[in-house]
Amino acid sequence: MWLGAHIGIAEGLPDAAVTGRRIGCDAIQIFSKSPQMWGAAPIDPANAGAFREAVEREGLRTSAVHQSYLPNLASPKKALLTRSRKAFVDELRRAELLGIPSLIFHPGAHTGGGAEAGLRTIVESIDWAIGQTPGLTCRALLENAAGQGTTLGSTFEELAWVLDHVSDRERIGVTIDTCHLFVSGVDFRTDDLYAAVVARLEATVGLRNVRAFHLNDSKGPLGCKLDRHENIGKGELGLEGFRRIVNDPRWVSTPGYLETPMGEDEYGAYERDLVSLRSLLRNAPEAARASRPVARRKDSVSAP
Repeated sequence: MWLGAHIGIAEGLPDAAVTGRRIGCDAIQIFSKSPQMWGAAPIDPANAGAFREAVEREGLRTSAVHQSYLPNLASPKKALLTRSRKAFVDELRRAELLGIPSLIFHPGAHTGGGAEAGLRTIVESIDWAIGQTPGLTCRALLENAAGQGTTLGSTFEELAWVLDHVSDRERIGVTIDTCHLFVSGVDFRTDDLYAAVVARLEATVGLRNVRAFHLNDSKGPLGCKLDRHENIGKGELGLEGFRRIVNDPRWVSTPGYLETPMGEDEYGAYERDLVSLRSLLRNAPEAARASRPVARRKDSVSAP
């Protein structure tokens, strides 16, 4: 697995790649704009090029954008749904400009409209966005939900239903958040439990559609439906909750992004969490060496 983390862009898009590599990331996830705002200034193409160059120079394996928190692609309210769809398309275009292959997004909440209607609306929203972005290669990844309130996508079956009904399966996939999975009621802390979960995942979503993980421990117990992340090994999942995932050969080329709490030393918490995850790897010494920055001649970087 390519281990990474969510990195802020306050210091600039290119600096996110540098920071990610400095703390030991193989891959990074970012917001392309403030997660609490609908709109944002367009990304300067030169800045986008500098970001792409930095990702290559730092030797990062891949990257992802996480959509902002405001859109709801399942909303029964027409005005909010229209605004959410436009924001979704904007996020896809921003990710494409940055050369980022994945946009991770929350499926949405039906807010009283009913799960069946909400799932249909999500499919219609995705299809509308696909129609607005012909030729884009960025893949939209539905993130499994914790199951709180009327949120959709907390079960493999709901995620699979969306995948089965969109118009273009090649433009969509899934991100599995370990905290969300656990608090939604799915335990995977033993060999037998993990094997059963992967078998269910294969039978519903399909393993080829799992394109990323969010590696988060959980403050809450199994089935509590509370989305409260904890640092690796410090929560209810414990280190054993991650050992099978990071060693599973089926995820060898799949990114796993941290979204764990940051302390006063900011990215120091991520560094410790990455060390904890790599300590679980069967080939831990080799994995540690592989995570070191890749030295490249400055003049060998391809032009964006």
